[in-house]
Amino acid sequence: MAGRSTGGPGLWLWLGLALLVVVLDQLSKTLILASFQLNDSHTVTSWFNLVRVHNTGAAFSFLAGASGWQRWFFVGLGTVASAFIVWMLKKHPGQTLFCFAVTMIMGGAIGNVVDRLLHGYVVDFIQVHYGGWYFPSFNLADSAITLGAICLILDEILRVRRAR
Repeated sequence: MAGRSTGGPGLWLWLGLALLVVVLDQLSKTLILASFQLNDSHTVTSWFNLVRVHNTGAAFSFLAGASGWQRWFFVGLGTVASAFIVWMLKKHPGQTLFCFAVTMIMGGAIGNVVDRLLHGYVVDFIQVHYGGWYFPSFNLADSAITLGAICLILDEILRVRRAR
């Protein structure tokens, strides 16, 4: 095929991995919704709690106080980003780290889009804290997005080093 690099995993593998992220994310959120009431917290270690919080905004509750339009804005943004990522996966199939990175981002984005469509908010449940400082609660989808972003940065650093 013209424009296709050889040696990389196929598109279906990346889409399957994204689906796995979505399934694990939704399963974890279903367990939290079934086991916790809103704002309930369970101490796991001295620095880690399981909680149930609802986030109508984006990362760090950005736009959470908006009048409701942000739900559909973030659904649309996640949908458009996912379509763009599928296009990038098709365009760069031989770039394994890049494809892994954008797959994690897509899986996480879709996981949070599913929440917004089902509930109108994203279910967050992981809470990390130390000495009275609390990091904003997050979920597996957010973790996948963060892992993907880290891998994108690493991929770019490696690409620049190879170009020298």
